[in-house]
Amino acid sequence: MCGLCGVLADADHWSDTGMSAEGSTRGAMRQLRSKLANRVLVHYGLKLSDTAGSLLLQSATGQTVLLPHLGALWPAADRLARQSCDPLDPELIASLNRFSTAARA
Repeated sequence: MCGLCGVLADADHWSDTGMSAEGSTRGAMRQLRSKLANRVLVHYGLKLSDTAGSLLLQSATGQTVLLPHLGALWPAADRLARQSCDPLDPELIASLNRFSTAARA
């Protein structure tokens, strides 16, 4: 990693700052983002954990990657899943629709 990348990696990511739901803490919003990301990641056999401000991405085989912020999630997910985690994948969209329908029932 070059020096500039090291400096930028330690900076807050835009997804960790800014607006939050009324009465929600920054940590609660981060937990919510992790929960939503896991709805997509499960389709690729991955799981994201948010513990004490650290993000840990884990594959079904036990491979793990520690992420500095949510912005680093998708490139790491592509590497661990050994495929592109395509948000427009028809199977993923169908899976999310089934989850949404089940949650409403």
